[in-house]
Amino acid sequence: MLTQSEFNYQRIEKAILYLEENFLAQPTLQQVAEEVNVSEFHFQKMFSEWAGISPKRFMQFLTVEHLKKKLASHKSLLDVAESLQLSSQARVYDLFTSLEAVTPQEYKSKGIQHPIAFGFHSTPFGKALIGISQRGVCWLSFLKDEADEASEMESMKTHWHNSQFTHDELSTKDFIQKIFYPNKNVDGEPKRLHALVKGTNFQVKVWTALLNIPYAEVSTYQQIASEIGNPNALQAVGSAVGANSLAYLIPCHRVIRKDGILGEYRWQATRKKCIIGFEMAQAYSVNEK
Repeated sequence: MLTQSEFNYQRIEKAILYLEENFLAQPTLQQVAEEVNVSEFHFQKMFSEWAGISPKRFMQFLTVEHLKKKLASHKSLLDVAESLQLSSQARVYDLFTSLEAVTPQEYKSKGIQHPIAFGFHSTPFGKALIGISQRGVCWLSFLKDEADEASEMESMKTHWHNSQFTHDELSTKDFIQKIFYPNKNVDGEPKRLHALVKGTNFQVKVWTALLNIPYAEVSTYQQIASEIGNPNALQAVGSAVGANSLAYLIPCHRVIRKDGILGEYRWQATRKKCIIGFEMAQAYSVNEK
């Protein structure tokens, strides 16, 4: 059964899709609320509690014009990182993730010879499946719906097919909290996570570059290709981005087309819109304070 937050997220997804499909008609808040079968007051409250801003302001972050301006303001990921060093959003959402790749022998066998604890959890973007090994987070994916649990489990087991899996949501809950919620550690230090990935050398290079895209920012396939020293490998970069098995933690959602179009996403294009808009809304709210 869906939790209330998961049910509300489904409504928000539907509302964003409706707003996008009908942007020329400029639907009223009441019309959007009717589309998702709630009152105007309840929809405004639900959306504001989720994103921190109004639906109208949220959608402005997803326009092609806004995203193209974001892309044009930086020539490289280094430019982006340097411009955000002193910003409040960089401090609040700082999440340090170190990446480790499996050995060539482990890659060949597809296993890591360690038990993997897994759990299903609610997130701001719907239900997710997370897998944790002794060497760090090794799987994170979003579910399309409640019936998708078996499918995502099968994908994780195929990816790490020589491993032993244990359902342990008590162990995995802390990792979900660190990944999806902005509260810092008690000592004020950035949240630190270790991730384990399985991929080719080229894929690992791409995933490492993705970690350098700051919160609430976007990059392009061309920029990522240049970052890894392969400016002409756009198709290969696109394939590597799509092969990412650590949703959100390795932020493949922050890679968009150079024309400002958000493009596809392994875990549904509408969810990509929700995540990018949510991150920009959170950063906007922090910097406005």
